Amino acid sequence: MTETIEFAKLSGSGNDFICIDGQDGRFDDLLASPHRAGAFASVLCCRGMGIGADGVIFAVASEIQGIAHLGARFFEPDGSEAALCGNGTACFVRWVLGNRWVPGPEIKVLTSAGVVIGRPSDNGYVRVCIPLPEDLRTNLDVQAGGTTWKCDYIVTGVPHLVTYVQDVEAVDVAGVGAVLRRSEMFGPRGANANFVQVLSTGELALRTFEYGVEGETLACGTGSAGAAILAARRFAWPKEYTTGGKPVRVHVRSGDVLKVYLTMDASGSVSDLCLETAVRFLYRGTIHGDLAERAMQAPHVSARLPAR
Repeated sequence: MTETIEFAKLSGSGNDFICIDGQDGRFDDLLASPHRAGAFASVLCCRGMGIGADGVIFAVASEIQGIAHLGARFFEPDGSEAALCGNGTACFVRWVLGNRWVPGPEIKVLTSAGVVIGRPSDNGYVRVCIPLPEDLRTNLDVQAGGTTWKCDYIVTGVPHLVTYVQDVEAVDVAGVGAVLRRSEMFGPRGANANFVQVLSTGELALRTFEYGVEGETLACGTGSAGAAILAARRFAWPKEYTTGGKPVRVHVRSGDVLKVYLTMDASGSVSDLCLETAVRFLYRGTIHGDLAERAMQAPHVSARLPAR
């Protein structure tokens, strides 16, 4: 029987993550094969048959000394590896600081998307400053559900499609989101599909169909950041929202409000991007040897997920 594995479970505004410490190299062989690591994560993320989560995050030694305190590897429930997860990184920061692996209060985390800087904020929030956005595209026509959806697109560590709606509660996120997410316009991986309602200047409501999870999640950090940038740009919001003075407030499915601070010049170029999300430490636990063995020996089957 495989040895037990210690883990922590945290939630970032409704996105829940299993955090596992691999800084001593004990999971190096597993992580050397993304397929094996992805299969491992799929088993643990399966609700009802595993622990249940929106992802698994491994803490690993930083590959670049002096640039970051440690590294993070993110794996989705479908077994794919993500370059970045905003709410996941916020959870990771609180977990690392709580274990006193880094003196703090600021921590630098190396991800596949670049270095993320995180620190605790007020009222249980954690602030993460993420790599600058790329590949911004606007006014795209994307077909889904017999309708042409006018969309914007941005990569905030991972790709996001944003479409604006009158009422997020009326959107068929499961149906339309699944089609938009797989649009051939965005390559073989596709993009996360975000539905955004502008509540007022500087205030949005957001629902997200996330790839990797292949369903709607209760929140999305990088999606909130992308939506804030695109909305501020599209609707020419006042400078207090584009110079880091006031956050764009994003209401997500869990009921939490994420805060996005951005600095953007007149041309729409972003020079600073930070996200604040409510992080809740849920519990610590031990993965029983039976489950650990099943996860370690699981075959990799990408995107085959149980119904949510």
